[in-house]
Amino acid sequence: MKVLICDKVETSAIEKMSKGGLTVDNKAGIKPEELLQIVGNYDIMVVRSATKATKEVIEKGKNLKLIVRGGVGMDNIDAEAAKKANIKVENTPEASSISVAELTIGLMFALARKITIADSTMKAGKWEKKRLEGTELYKKTLGLVGVGRIGFEAAKRATALGMSVVGYDPYLNPVPEHITKAGIKMVKTVDEIYSQSDYISLHMPKTKETAGMINADAFKKMKKTAYILNCARGGIIVEKDLAEALKAGTIAGAAIDVYEKEPVTPDNPLLAVGEKIILTPHLGASSAEGQNRVGDAVADKLIAFAK
Repeated sequence: MKVLICDKVETSAIEKMSKGGLTVDNKAGIKPEELLQIVGNYDIMVVRSATKATKEVIEKGKNLKLIVRGGVGMDNIDAEAAKKANIKVENTPEASSISVAELTIGLMFALARKITIADSTMKAGKWEKKRLEGTELYKKTLGLVGVGRIGFEAAKRATALGMSVVGYDPYLNPVPEHITKAGIKMVKTVDEIYSQSDYISLHMPKTKETAGMINADAFKKMKKTAYILNCARGGIIVEKDLAEALKAGTIAGAAIDVYEKEPVTPDNPLLAVGEKIILTPHLGASSAEGQNRVGDAVADKLIAFAK
């Protein structure tokens, strides 16, 4: 079977695919127009977050049998078009869970202790110890919107820090035993997360239901001392509303790793917020270990499918 790699996959994973009997063309960084020209030559297509498997791409992929998304979210794949074309779609949700969960905890520490501000002011020759007094995570409440693999991993780490964890996930009914045993208190409405949490972390895909759900009305329901984090998917938070909420003091701060449009353009309103927000360039799964696990998981799925 012929495999088209559209986004960066670890070299070791590509070698594993080749040894597994697959013919692999590594076209990481392929442009949309070139993809349309050549996708019809392949049985399998591998994407990460950059390449969009649109309806047009799928229609051009006359020989496609499988599309694999290395990572969690699949909002860059037109699943409906793939289903209509009888193309199987898979992802590797387990591979990057720990990396994303650790980034979430790291960003909480950075917000609580003003680490990024301290770093930038020190490098500017300032010593602002008094201004940069922070707070502890200990005994604070972390609210999870979405308690899947990544949310669960974040919860385990937060609990170890002495935080209380509350979770909202309408798709967990009944609530799995491992979540209850981990000490996560599940609530019935997302408004309960907003009102109870000191830190609110998003861990769900971008869908018709979740797109834009964190908006001006949601921010008004949060504590003025609350911080919001998004290491899930861009577009779940209305970026203009977040910028306005931070400037107005409706909430205390935010840490954002994913954006409605990536790479971020100069007109993104979050860039003008200043010290109340930490911005990172979609680093969630960008750890050496996470990338290796994603590559291995992709290779295993491709080889198993081919067999």
